[in-house]
Amino acid sequence: MWKPPDKIRWRSEIGKLPNASEIESSLLFSPLDAERLKLRNRTWVPAMVPWRATEEGYVTPEILDWYGRFARGRPAAIVVEATGIRDVPSGPLLRIGHDRFLNGLTELVARVRKESGGTTKLFIQLIDFLSIKRRPPREKFLTRYLEITEQHRQHLNLVGAEELNVRAALMALDGTELQTVLNDREWEALTMGHRERVSDTHFSHVAELPRVLPPLFSSAAQRAEKAGFDGVELHYAHAYTMASFLSATNDRSDGYGGNREARVRLPLEVLQQVRQSVSNRFVVGARFLADEAIDGGSTLDDVCFFAKEFARAGMDFLSLSRGGKFDDAKQPKVGAAAYPYTGRSGYECMPQFISDEIGPFGRNFAATKAIRQAVRKAGFNTPVVGAGGVHSFAMAETALRQGVADIIGAARQSLADPDWFLKLETGHGDQIRLCEYTNYCEGLDQTHKQVTCKLWDRVALDEPNILKSSDGRRRLTAPDWTAE
Repeated sequence: MWKPPDKIRWRSEIGKLPNASEIESSLLFSPLDAERLKLRNRTWVPAMVPWRATEEGYVTPEILDWYGRFARGRPAAIVVEATGIRDVPSGPLLRIGHDRFLNGLTELVARVRKESGGTTKLFIQLIDFLSIKRRPPREKFLTRYLEITEQHRQHLNLVGAEELNVRAALMALDGTELQTVLNDREWEALTMGHRERVSDTHFSHVAELPRVLPPLFSSAAQRAEKAGFDGVELHYAHAYTMASFLSATNDRSDGYGGNREARVRLPLEVLQQVRQSVSNRFVVGARFLADEAIDGGSTLDDVCFFAKEFARAGMDFLSLSRGGKFDDAKQPKVGAAAYPYTGRSGYECMPQFISDEIGPFGRNFAATKAIRQAVRKAGFNTPVVGAGGVHSFAMAETALRQGVADIIGAARQSLADPDWFLKLETGHGDQIRLCEYTNYCEGLDQTHKQVTCKLWDRVALDEPNILKSSDGRRRLTAPDWTAE
């Protein structure tokens, strides 16, 4: 993973713990009533992919245990991991693209309701993604995958030559020579693995995305409501399809790319169709990027415009993330696929304790505050979820009081200690297990291993009835907490 050149070491601190009076008067533990979105307080566990579904996308006992454990910490809301809206193979990620997934998802909702005593609202994140291929071996790419064109023949002075001879000539070139013969996308396919873009409208299935995606998202939202979820979070962030439509790198010429009004068009059409397909009480929000953190990406002014348009269209919450793009991903090994959290934008999404002068804590707050202010100035009170390295009461409360956000999301700290909000709320903050931001969890995610936390995954491995990782060396959820 990319690391900043400064390499300043930061340390998470629990800070001053609030007393009962401070908890009582806090914003963090005050209720939120924003029309459809009603929460018992402002605590929020964002979506995290734990790699616990079956290869076919079904809910497993490990999935139930994962979300049940977060629910026992009684956060106001949990967002279930990115869940595929298409009925296509996508590895051990949850899916919601067919009614056959409903039984498992219904069981998941029931588990969270039971474990939280009915106090936690449950949303599910809906995602679409385009194809990305593994980085191929050089010989296989040049002899099988590359489509030979007249441009290749002309570069090699082999006009009219048989394809087999052209491929042989390409194989004989060194890397520098080969790069001059291949175009940019061909070179990327060889060195990074082929990746579809929303601007690849020469592919009919990409050209048809504006027609195909709204009904896919709306059908998924209908299933989510049928399964008992309180709402959905539309995944408009990071390296995936909807974020790519919003990106300034989207240069489609069909009215869905180019200027920001065109780039936000499909996300709004998806929102509109989802809203029309569910009941009036069902919550519909979105997670999107305050900063793409890539060269040529959308500006903060663009994002403020998107946020205002989402609020105007009736979005129930705006959840802001950062970075996580394929554009600057590190080159994968042969046989592996590019991972969008290995470049600078990936670091901006999940900064670790080795950082720069800004540090890893609250790194997205300035942009989040500016976006929230733009939404308020436009006359909308849509709740904003702020996140990014939050791990203490003081940090969360200050962000709320300074107008950074209306809700506080904490992913890695909640993974380190699923009870940390509850411990604060009940006066047991001194028992919080504090995230160290080493990104041990992110390293597991990058290799598609079941995600755990190093602070507890080797603790009490002999505890009866616990679920363990595939290799049997790690427990899959944190030990239960009992107030001392």
